[in-house]
Amino acid sequence: MPTTLEPTQVVEPELDDDPAADRPWIVLVWNDPINLMSYVTHVFQKLFGFSHEKATELMLDVHEKGRAVVASGTREEAEMHVFHLHEHSLWATMEHDT
Repeated sequence: MPTTLEPTQVVEPELDDDPAADRPWIVLVWNDPINLMSYVTHVFQKLFGFSHEKATELMLDVHEKGRAVVASGTREEAEMHVFHLHEHSLWATMEHDT
């Protein structure tokens, strides 16, 4: 007596095709009433290796526009930058780049 095999159903795994996962993270520094502009410039030079001119430009963005993007990269890199900025008493956050 011949046997017949019943077909089995194969479930394909779901792939994470979230385009947001590929977007880099940006680090934002926000204006605050505490830190001197010269101190913010110094911290940007120290932490990111910016020239005095670039650090001053970013500091002025923070002061005049309320915020500046100071770095971008992976989530881990952004978290580390935010941590170091907080260590220097600067208000910093991170978000996905748009």
